[in-house]
Amino acid sequence: MYVRELDLRDFRSWPELNVSLEPGVTVFAGRNGYGKTNIVEAVHYSSKLSSHRVSTDAPLIAAGKDNARVSLTTVNEGRELTTHLLLKARGANQAQINRTRLKSARELIGVLRTVMFSPEDLRLINGEPAERRKFLDDLAGLRMPRLAGARAEYDKVLRQRNALLRNSNMVLRRGYQDESGAAALSTLDVWDGQLAAHGAQVIAGRLQLIDELSPHITSSYASVAPESRPASTTYTSTLGSEVLDSRDPQVFEAAMLAELGRRRKEEIDRGTTLVGPHRDDLVLSLGDQPAKGYASHGETWSYALALHLAEYQLLKEDGSDPVLILDDVFAELDAKRRERLVHVAEDAEQVLITAAVGDDLPGNLDGAVSARHTVVMEDGVSRLE
Repeated sequence: MYVRELDLRDFRSWPELNVSLEPGVTVFAGRNGYGKTNIVEAVHYSSKLSSHRVSTDAPLIAAGKDNARVSLTTVNEGRELTTHLLLKARGANQAQINRTRLKSARELIGVLRTVMFSPEDLRLINGEPAERRKFLDDLAGLRMPRLAGARAEYDKVLRQRNALLRNSNMVLRRGYQDESGAAALSTLDVWDGQLAAHGAQVIAGRLQLIDELSPHITSSYASVAPESRPASTTYTSTLGSEVLDSRDPQVFEAAMLAELGRRRKEEIDRGTTLVGPHRDDLVLSLGDQPAKGYASHGETWSYALALHLAEYQLLKEDGSDPVLILDDVFAELDAKRRERLVHVAEDAEQVLITAAVGDDLPGNLDGAVSARHTVVMEDGVSRLE
């Protein structure tokens, strides 16, 4: 799998950009802040419909513009598909495949598969649980697009349920004996059912992914840091470990409904939803200790690298090499970690690399470079030379 052409309009620092790409290694070099990362961010966004740098789409749209466009042509085993994604400052994003308008931008997921390594990866290890949940959900959705839909529906119901808990707090406290209280509680019952149904699918998808991913994480970490303690993963949930052991979505749904009922008073008092996959976490461990707070800087980098190496291996096993994106990472890695990453890059069908001007690529990768581009900036506008 590789990207043959990328076209941008008003995406971050790029008023416009059209660049032809090819299999092999392509390097985008430029000074920090000139917009080289914006190029690979656009490719990565088209794959996962989320940025590795920001949590909302607004920063992706150039200042003063109402929308941005990302178009690219992906070649997979000889078949070409051109996707168009319109990012809107207000309202839902719009998407097309070739000339066909899609009902939802989520339908783009799966056309292009990418794995990105970036300095932001350290947040996967020492950041908040939301970072690790996003990693799981992005990968699960990329492999099984229906799970991306389940997570989107879950998030929508969660927002509506939280709004009810927050805005109708006093009315909910009146109970079923009061007419307005009964109406509000009946609405809450509806949201409970929908939240549990979608939440069960999200949890089941995450657990299935972890079952397949964990062996790759353990082996990848051992290859990157053989002198360190063994790496392992555990999924923790508000539903409890015994419920998770069933691996049955129907059991998850029933358990979530029961837990929502048990904690309803507490949720009404606090005005927020306390049960569900939005409260879960992927615990990353080294030996008997959690990596967060206990891993050294080198171990943290090794674990982040192992997560993406495992991601890459899993996607490759699905049938085609994902596009490998290396965003300003070689300067952060020591010789051993560079060597492991280069080994993967050598076998990938397409690799997109960003590097600061003057940074040398590892010697055993330099000869594989098929194209080099220099990113410059004039009057605050990025341009490719």
